[in-house]
Amino acid sequence: MTAGKSGYPPIFDGHNDTVISLAGEGFDGPGGRSFYERADKGHIDLVRAREGGLGGGFFAVMARPKASVAPSASGSGGVDISAVGRGYSPEGGWPPPMPLDEAQSDALIRFGKLFELERDSEGQCKIVRTAAELQECLDNGIFAIELHFEGADPLDPGGQALEVFYAAGLRSVGLTHFRQNIYCAGVPNIFPSSPDIGEGLTDAGKELVRQLNRRKVLVDLSHANEKTFWEVAGITDAPLVATHSNAWEMSNSPRNLTDKQLAAIRESNGMVGLNYHCGFLRKDGEMNPDTPISVMVDQIEYLIDKLGIDCVGLGSDFDGSMVPNPLKDAAGLPKLMEAIEERGYDNAALTKIAHGNWVRVLGQTWGA
Repeated sequence: MTAGKSGYPPIFDGHNDTVISLAGEGFDGPGGRSFYERADKGHIDLVRAREGGLGGGFFAVMARPKASVAPSASGSGGVDISAVGRGYSPEGGWPPPMPLDEAQSDALIRFGKLFELERDSEGQCKIVRTAAELQECLDNGIFAIELHFEGADPLDPGGQALEVFYAAGLRSVGLTHFRQNIYCAGVPNIFPSSPDIGEGLTDAGKELVRQLNRRKVLVDLSHANEKTFWEVAGITDAPLVATHSNAWEMSNSPRNLTDKQLAAIRESNGMVGLNYHCGFLRKDGEMNPDTPISVMVDQIEYLIDKLGIDCVGLGSDFDGSMVPNPLKDAAGLPKLMEAIEERGYDNAALTKIAHGNWVRVLGQTWGA
């Protein structure tokens, strides 16, 4: 295993929105940027990843409606529609699902951008399709990219698109985002609120979970409401995974997980990746960047207490969230690792949190 420049184990991260940020359509505002040059905006580029010991992560492809809006910093009690546009509003509820052809067209373009990124990296980056490939990248300092759908909008109920995207490298699917689709509805970003909001899986959603199981594609439960969570748990034969969520008892956002949900994830030998978004970390739910790294470690310790050291990792939501100022971006990750270490965690535990648990759960889910 190759340690990062920081001396800590390399980090594999459970979620980022970098492909949208690079295109200038993300949380950090307009104006595209290069993945290979250090930027003064956003959270991830290869330069800052190397500095911070970030060895790769889930790269989210989120199909976006053509009419989109900039994210709002709504804070406690507000509704953050996020960068997806046409999301939930308390006045209008959920908008109609995104048309399949529109979602597929958008997803294909973003997949293509990630393949271009791999091609142009001259061997520095690799799209990984097995846990063995992921571990090999981490061992050899090659930046690992896992292809992920944040929202199953590009997938047709019959499963044909899944076969095509799987052949291209898709290995994980979040059923929805801050939207409704034909499979289920997400949770609006309202604070405080229980995740027990709205209906669960449609019949098509239940069949999609079975299709993903048969294809050995990870089902991501982040953004799922509580009813959807339990219905997926009743269908799936794979570990329960929330790639970028926190503990509800520590921050009462519906995006976070109750103790009962955490117990089910532990029972399945699943996984939770810590989300760095201030509004999901803080007890007051404020989107306040003046949030100390100690709050992140408090969340990690709570998750470890409920899940065990083998089921907790990192799921930053980089390039799609407001992260604490002391961390700032991927280059600041050694500060987080140091803060975890100072709570008494040894190198073996740090390795599990940094990437070992992700390698384990992906191998168990993918079967390779």
